[in-house]
Amino acid sequence: MAPITLPCSCTATPLTENGLIYAMDTLHIDAATLWAMLFVETHGCGYLASRRPQILFERHLFSKSTGGKHDDDAPDVSNPIPGGYGPGGDNQYSRLAQAYALDVEAALASASWGLGQVLGEFATKVGYSSVNDMVTAMATSEDRQLRAVVGFIQWQNLEGALQQQNWAAYAKAYNGVDYAKNQYDSRLSMAYNLYKDPARRPDLTVRTAQMLLYLLGYDPHGVDGSTGAHTLTALHNFQYAQGQSLSTEIDDGVVASLQAALPAAVSLSFS
Repeated sequence: MAPITLPCSCTATPLTENGLIYAMDTLHIDAATLWAMLFVETHGCGYLASRRPQILFERHLFSKSTGGKHDDDAPDVSNPIPGGYGPGGDNQYSRLAQAYALDVEAALASASWGLGQVLGEFATKVGYSSVNDMVTAMATSEDRQLRAVVGFIQWQNLEGALQQQNWAAYAKAYNGVDYAKNQYDSRLSMAYNLYKDPARRPDLTVRTAQMLLYLLGYDPHGVDGSTGAHTLTALHNFQYAQGQSLSTEIDDGVVASLQAALPAAVSLSFS
């Protein structure tokens, strides 16, 4: 299959203070609530190392949206039975490519995108003019991905549950009736209690550096905003390769050097 290239660029810009403030102000929630939601309901980072947005392709949704006409010839990507995901990451783009070759819009609508894994089929419900518009936004930045999550929460009228820390109601609406099997409500509650202490919240400067290291091929073993041994090892490997002095802490200067090393935006391609 020839590679598929969409007319949008993957800039993969990390989450910013402005993005967080927008979400808190729009939903009328505090920082502890927002970070709890981000900790439990996201993959930690909205992008793959390739700078493409995190996705999960849902074959049963593709089958439903195309009337099952591809179920016989492409059961791996068109099947009324959920599942068959296989590995995450880049493999999901291979699955998306197979479906895309059969039906462009249905394929994009049958994948969940970004930090909050918002389904493409919900694009117009969460503030976009089309699924293509949503995918373009997902490729741009984590701030834009967070806006999709905010749009979903507004569409589902979940602001009150978040404002009151009614984690069971929120988890049921966001994750489905089986939310308790994965303890979503308990995990949200524990995360909220943790993040009520400002000192325990992720450091955005560290988180930005971790994400940039990840995109540059230096794995910090997580994008969590906490400086640990793996993060410093990844940073030191980058600095050594660049002929830079090794840092003992992560500051704006470190972030600037990482940003300078990151290549220009790449096209959203998959095959």
